Amino acid sequence: MKRGEKVKLIVQPKYAFGDKGKEATDGFPSIPPNSVLNVELELISFKPVIDVTGDSKVFKKILKEGEGALVANEGAAVTISYIAWLEDGTVFERKGVDGEQPLEFITDEEQVIPGLDRAAATMKKGEQALLTVSPEYGFGSVVAERDLAVVPPSSNLVYEVEMLDFVKEKAPWELNNQEKIEAAGKKKEEGNILFKDGNYQRAGKKYDKAVDYVSEDGLFQDDEQKQIKALGISCWLNGAACSLKLSDFWGAIQLCSKVLDFESHNVKALYRRAQAYMKTSDLISAEMDIKKALEADPQNREVKLLQKTLRQLQIESNKRDAKLFTNMFARMSKRSSMPIKKLKVEIAEPEKSEEAAATERECVAEPSTPSEDRMAVDQS
Repeated sequence: MKRGEKVKLIVQPKYAFGDKGKEATDGFPSIPPNSVLNVELELISFKPVIDVTGDSKVFKKILKEGEGALVANEGAAVTISYIAWLEDGTVFERKGVDGEQPLEFITDEEQVIPGLDRAAATMKKGEQALLTVSPEYGFGSVVAERDLAVVPPSSNLVYEVEMLDFVKEKAPWELNNQEKIEAAGKKKEEGNILFKDGNYQRAGKKYDKAVDYVSEDGLFQDDEQKQIKALGISCWLNGAACSLKLSDFWGAIQLCSKVLDFESHNVKALYRRAQAYMKTSDLISAEMDIKKALEADPQNREVKLLQKTLRQLQIESNKRDAKLFTNMFARMSKRSSMPIKKLKVEIAEPEKSEEAAATERECVAEPSTPSEDRMAVDQS
């Protein structure tokens, strides 16, 4: 139904009070068993509920619609007010209410809990919403000491939030060429810092964003093209390193392949793609990449160590294959002998004529040679 819509419903007993009916309450008469109901219904209002994270762990119930169509995106500078409480009603934090200063932060920078971060990136200016946040997107399994109360481990959280203001991060198409290159370089440096801190997931996202800034269609000068190519290759290589750390081997292969489309003998790309191929048991492709890398840099110590590891994996793989084929042929040989045994039994079972019995006695008296025996079986 839409807001303000009015309808008349005819409700069958199975969707109403069934065969039990309903006793009279609050001045309303009783409803007999198996009654068909006629209902006049008007939808006065409703509050949209959005699954923010897509896994039913963070829900946003919109209490008041915001202005316009723009929402705060990832990387936006936002200003919010909120009251946060536990399921039992214990308020543990206030910002921007009762004289408190509002909270300002950059989305997608881990400056607040993930649930609040992700929800804020979906809100319009002036929007008010009620958030329910599961522990996975809250404070997790640790004790969190907040301004007004301690949050126990594995607590579900509730936030009533208002988006006071935000400034969106500029999209690539909003920038000129030099601004795009500068923004890409900044994202790359942020990714490098995160990588050194071991935050590979966020580092990978920074490298992806950096490439987005310089992959937009545009008319770049020759010197700009060189900068863009260098930035792209560097970010793809770093992104591949993140993917390897996160065991996303197919992602690493794809990123290295992008580099190799530009520089077919890039040693780092060949080395990292070979690592990914080895993790996916594609030893043939890994061997080809290592061979190319050594052609480009014969003395590269890391590639030589990887080659040594590959040879060990190949030996182990060959042993497994040999054992597999040995067992397979043994089973096949066993199965192929079964029809012969069955045939011999079937030949022995029928009653023999006098002539056949005489022939058999002759065979017993003068047994055939092994070769004659095999031929007899083949003819049968």
